[in-house]
Amino acid sequence: MNDKPLKIVYCTPALYMAGGVERVLTLKANYFAEHFGYDITIILTDGKGKLFAYPLSDKIKVVNLDINFEELWTCSFIKKIFVYLKKQRVYKRKLTAELMRIRPDITISTLRREINFITSIKDGSKKVGELHVNRANYRNFQTEDAGVVKRVFARLWSYNLLTHLRKLDKLVVLTEKDKKSWKELDSVTAIPDPLSFEPSSVSHLAEKRVVAVARYSHEKGIDLLLNAWAVVENSCSEWRLDVYGDGDREAYERLIDQLRIDRSRCCLHGRTNDVERAYMQSSLFVLSSRFEGFGMVIVEAMACGLPVVAFDCPWGPRSIITDGEDGILAENGNVGALAEELLCMIEHPEERQRMGANAVIKSARYKIDRLAKDWQQLFESL
Repeated sequence: MNDKPLKIVYCTPALYMAGGVERVLTLKANYFAEHFGYDITIILTDGKGKLFAYPLSDKIKVVNLDINFEELWTCSFIKKIFVYLKKQRVYKRKLTAELMRIRPDITISTLRREINFITSIKDGSKKVGELHVNRANYRNFQTEDAGVVKRVFARLWSYNLLTHLRKLDKLVVLTEKDKKSWKELDSVTAIPDPLSFEPSSVSHLAEKRVVAVARYSHEKGIDLLLNAWAVVENSCSEWRLDVYGDGDREAYERLIDQLRIDRSRCCLHGRTNDVERAYMQSSLFVLSSRFEGFGMVIVEAMACGLPVVAFDCPWGPRSIITDGEDGILAENGNVGALAEELLCMIEHPEERQRMGANAVIKSARYKIDRLAKDWQQLFESL
């Protein structure tokens, strides 16, 4: 019998950004190392010398190959191709050397640049891909308004992607719905992201406050939320809306003025370091995204006892929320429907209490100790 700990390598760009992938990867790696005794190495390509956004167990080894793909952010599209190809060659050479040195049992790619060659590295490990967005929005090239070169490149890239994904031993997506979208593949399984914290208590739902936690970016639909709130605030003079998140708020601040929203009852904050407190001081959570890979903020809010009102957008909310039981799903993109559902929840405190209690029960499905067992079973099956 082999008593050696399972040796796992994660490949991801960086850990210094406070994003969802970084948080989830850190959470899982810590749990696997501390509770299962796995021998874990995380291989990075960027962010050399920068502090990690989330605490990492001292049992985990980190290797930074210092490829600096972030240089691509400053290149024109044509130049980007040549710089990318050069960096890819360096990355393949360095990653191959590391995997041959480590000889892991399983190598996990977060489906970034290494997906183009990782299955060709003969280090003896099983290759697993983790997809943290839904298929429709994975590497969105926005080809409908792109030039000929960009459209051709996008088509070739998509074809090559499927070729590489077929060679994986397993592709892990976040929802059953997204699993069904990969009809060309036979080795897809769904494991949702784990809850990133366990609240010490739940909200009493006494504060007349609606909260949203989202990046200030187009896909998160803060513009849609503000249009809905402009309707809500006229009927609920005592309630307020607070939004927390990273990103440029300038356009949304202008929209508040254009919609003549009362700034004393609507505030756009930066990222909070105490998101649990933000939930606890609220009575309702709203998600206005145009699309979601999963929607971990929904589960976080539920764990804190908040009922959720969300757009029924692809693909996350419906996989978490049972409409009318632990939250409300409004017609996707329908600002009027979102406003109506928010008003309904605001005006019916007994429904908030009922759904909030159900939300706490639902959130238990996403605790790390439960989902870690799904990963353990997957690893052992490989």
